[in-house]
Amino acid sequence: MINLLIIMLERVGMIVAVAFILTRLQFFKNLINHDKLEKNQVLTAILFFGLFGIMGSYLGFALNVTTSQFNSVLSGLVEDEAIANSRVIGVVIAGLLGGYRVGIGVGLIAGLHRMTLGGFTAFSCGFSTILAGIIASAFYRKGKNVKPLFALVVGAGAEAMQMGLILILSKPFAKAWALVEVIGIPMILANGIGTALFMLIIHNVVEEREKASAIQAQQTLRIADQTLGYLQKGMNNSTALAVCNILYKELNPSAVAMTNQSKILAHVGIASDHHQINSPVRTMETKTVLATGELVVIKDGSVHCDFPECPLTAVIIAPLKHRDETIGTLKIYYSSAKAIKDVNIELINGLSALLSNQLAIAEADRAHQLAKEAEIKALQAQINPHFLFNSINIIMSLIRSNPDQARKLLRSLSYFLRLNVTESTTTKISLKQEIAHVKAYLEIIEARFIDRLMVKYQIDESLLDEQIPPLTLQPIVENAINHGLNDMEENCILNLMVKDAGQDIVIVVEDNGKGIPEAQIRLLGLKQMHSDTGAGIGLYNVNRRLKIMFGDQAGLSIKSEMNKGTIVIFRIPKSRVR
Repeated sequence: MINLLIIMLERVGMIVAVAFILTRLQFFKNLINHDKLEKNQVLTAILFFGLFGIMGSYLGFALNVTTSQFNSVLSGLVEDEAIANSRVIGVVIAGLLGGYRVGIGVGLIAGLHRMTLGGFTAFSCGFSTILAGIIASAFYRKGKNVKPLFALVVGAGAEAMQMGLILILSKPFAKAWALVEVIGIPMILANGIGTALFMLIIHNVVEEREKASAIQAQQTLRIADQTLGYLQKGMNNSTALAVCNILYKELNPSAVAMTNQSKILAHVGIASDHHQINSPVRTMETKTVLATGELVVIKDGSVHCDFPECPLTAVIIAPLKHRDETIGTLKIYYSSAKAIKDVNIELINGLSALLSNQLAIAEADRAHQLAKEAEIKALQAQINPHFLFNSINIIMSLIRSNPDQARKLLRSLSYFLRLNVTESTTTKISLKQEIAHVKAYLEIIEARFIDRLMVKYQIDESLLDEQIPPLTLQPIVENAINHGLNDMEENCILNLMVKDAGQDIVIVVEDNGKGIPEAQIRLLGLKQMHSDTGAGIGLYNVNRRLKIMFGDQAGLSIKSEMNKGTIVIFRIPKSRVR
């Protein structure tokens, strides 16, 4: 019995070889991953495991229960012989991994074949093999891995069931009992261990592959994280050099290079003496990739560099694309063809796609920024024409009665309009410039109010060099004048405050005018509110520009009480913390 167990365990070496072969086959990868198998994959699995079951029968030993001699199965079985075999391993593995279709199919192939071999246990062994496929399939669970210990229990249980059927179905009983006494325990142990070992090997190989894939994915993400900050600035000599240094450190090749459509942007590693920055593309292979947009792998040492004795012999050249146009190449050089493996090709192909996407994102970011700047300039250009008309009317009314005052106001209006034109072409100016702009505006307004308006300034002068979007304060002040103070007979007060709030600047425009209805406050700054004076458009533009440049937290906050006044507050970050 011990000798038979040892011999059968030796045959487990065949199981190891088959398990490794299986890990290379796609249908088996799907079995392991519990994906749905196509019909042709199911057929392939049934045929493969069925042949494995047949092989398990032929690799066994024919035991003559009368003479107690072991013979080869290949020479055929006589009536007194039965087989000590490992057939059940393939059947159980098929059922556990493939479910009923695969398990029953394999059981039928291996079982019916066993019946054709003859011997007094032909039917009982063949029938038990079919039953083993059904039993193993019952333990199939989609989406769950089969643990080796569980496979051992199922495999040993299936073999024990076969021993029981031999005792029940095989005649005469004396021969069946004699057979089971000799092969029962060795076959139960050997096939249980073989089934567990088969499953263990498969899972170890798959786990190693998954671990390698995880490491590759982690490396790719690390490269993406490191390169994104550079490629957001576009593809030029400095960004290409930074990316090449990152790839050279991460991938450890002989050299890394990046080109645009005509010249080398960066080269790190060997051969940098002649593959120099801004020199023309040297190799025919690079020109081919630029022309075709297809990845090229050179393993035979035929890197056609036009420099004599160039040490670069093996390379993977991948295209860098933008909107389906090849705008450059990524080149990874290796010391020999042996260093280029399929995983390297796959990784570099993925990296080229990643870098191409980063370049596309950078281009989209630049386009978005240009669009934001265009919108900001468009909003700045929407100056209230009513103010211009009113100012001209005031000046015209003073030309005869007070020509000196008219000239003064005309100079203020000219200065104000000149600032409007100048500031509409930039996105930020100093607080000092913005306040000067407001003062020029208020000089014109004071002429209209004729001693009714008092303007108070509370300005933290340490903040005058801080940056602010142009034409931000004047529309708010204009709103306070036209909607808050315009109808008051006397004592019109306007406060302009600029305060230091740590990392932020808080700006407040306060008036003591008639106030704004609560329903209207909720809409101011959120939508364009057309009126005779057009101030609702001004507040909307200011609020819109502040949010575009600094985020929603920089939007206008408006508080008002009827017949008591209105306060408009906003907060922007200081220049050094933006």
